[in-house]
Amino acid sequence: MASTSTQVRVGVGVFILENRGPSTSQNPRFLIGKRKGSHGAGTYALPGGHLEFGESFEECAEREVKEETGLDVKSLAFFTATNDVMQEDGRHYVTVFMVCEREDGKPEPVVMEEDKCEGWEWCEWSELAEMVGGKREGKLFLPLVDLVNSRPGLVPALERAIADEAMVRR
Repeated sequence: MASTSTQVRVGVGVFILENRGPSTSQNPRFLIGKRKGSHGAGTYALPGGHLEFGESFEECAEREVKEETGLDVKSLAFFTATNDVMQEDGRHYVTVFMVCEREDGKPEPVVMEEDKCEGWEWCEWSELAEMVGGKREGKLFLPLVDLVNSRPGLVPALERAIADEAMVRR
């Protein structure tokens, strides 16, 4: 078991929605990668990382996406958050999920941190949801499992996230 810490950390996971191809608002396609070299190694996760001191969620999401995938993104918006206790690793995170699109006409993602990610691929929401509760659940990073379990029926959609954010700012 990893060393136990009483410190709760903030992680940011980013749903980069595919803005071309077969993606729909009910079954969006988004980027997912296989983790390596850290807690959750061997599981699939969104691009993302730790929130740095003084950084906004949007700044963190944009920075992490660029560092990990080489992609530029637009229309960043808060989606939801989960409370993730990783007992086996002795870690506790609040994971903030953001949603965005990649810039139009931009290339496919590239593995920029080969020590942290085996590769990127586009995944449909229905594929991810089917993994939770099934034989393949262990292949997902815990925050994604917690998201599907704690927010049934919630699907990452840019339009909803932007509308929700506008309501909060009123």
